[in-house]
This record gives sequence, structure tokens and C-alpha cells, in this order.
Amino acid sequence: MKVIYDLQERGTGPVTISGMAERLSVSNSSVSGMLRKLSELGLVEHRRYGAVTLTEPGTKAALSVLRRHRLLETYLVAELDYSWDEVHDEAEILEHVVSDKFVDRIATHLGDPVVDPHGDPIPTRDGHIVQHESVLLSEADKGVSGVIVRVNDTEPDLLRYLAEIELGIGMRVEVVERRPFAGSMQLTVRPDEDSPERSQSLGLVAAESLWISTDGNG
Repeated sequence: MKVIYDLQERGTGPVTISGMAERLSVSNSSVSGMLRKLSELGLVEHRRYGAVTLTEPGTKAALSVLRRHRLLETYLVAELDYSWDEVHDEAEILEHVVSDKFVDRIATHLGDPVVDPHGDPIPTRDGHIVQHESVLLSEADKGVSGVIVRVNDTEPDLLRYLAEIELGIGMRVEVVERRPFAGSMQLTVRPDEDSPERSQSLGLVAAESLWISTDGNG
């Protein structure tokens, strides 16, 4: 359910069995079996060859797990000095064993954060989630600028690469040139207001994993 919600939330198109199987690293038949069970419980809706969607109870359950996962990631980074490429797998384990009380204590201790280290929104205790407008960097046209607000956290190698080239949440970028046939784009990057701009080439695969809050230009 968490994966279904996450795929829906990122707006990459209808949620399919094959897409879920790829994300979960399991076979299509395994996903089909899971969906049948969830459908019987009234948590998902899925017709053969159709998109997978969550019911209202399914959405509520998914948000509860997402809250646990994203708060745990935030705690691991803020308090235990984990890097952002290490926390996803740890949180995947911990989210199933900690109590609601423990999760609420983490939230209070951290000051009720609204996003996790990857910019993913953290649901509130009552299941409310705040969505901010953003676009994939890979889809931004030449001349568009904005601040990086979110990064796909499912690929640790990608997160390590972004850390190596010093590209992350809160940095301002502008698309200088798109090179679709070369599979890359040229950016200018400003880490913060006190830092000078620098030039950065970025592959489109990496750009497909970054979201920016644009300035409404371009």
C-alpha cells in the first residue's frame, strides 16, 4: 500500500503491476497475489490490465506507514548521523516494529517536521499531507530555474552520486541547455545565497529523480 501511494504521489503515471514489481524487486505474479489479498480486505481496487488504486481505508493505512517511514528516516539523519543514502533500507525494517507512541515521540522530539531528508512530505498524525507544486527537473525547459525540493530515495547509488557532485535539497538550479540526444542537461547551481554559481552537467536519468519548485518562468 505504501508503494502504491508513493507511486501515485510522484505522479509518474498510472500504477501498474509491472511498475510495482520493479519497485519491490519481485515478480509480477507476486504482486498480483498481494493485490488479490488487499482487494479482499477492501484496501485496493484493481481490475485485470487496469491501474491499481487505493481505497479510502487503503489510503489511510498507507499514510500511516509513510509517516512512520519518513519520520524514522528524518530521525536517523538528524540524530544518528546517517547519510541520506543509508536511511531508506533501515526505515523499511524499523517501520514495522516501532509503536505509534514511539513514532509520535520522534515527531515531537524533531519539532513535527513536514518533510524528510529527501524532501518527501511527512503525513500528520491525522493523515493529512501537504503537497507543494513541483516539476521533474528532467522536464524543465531551457531557462527554467527553481529550488530542488525533492529527490527519489529508492536508489542509494544515485543519492551517493548526488552527494559526490554536491547537488541536493534546497539548492537553486537553472537549466542552461538541454542535450536530449546526449542524455544530459547543463545547469547552473547555487548551493545558497552566499555561494557563487557553478556549472554542472547532469544526466537525464539523475534529472528524472529530482523535483524543483519553479519560479514560474521558462
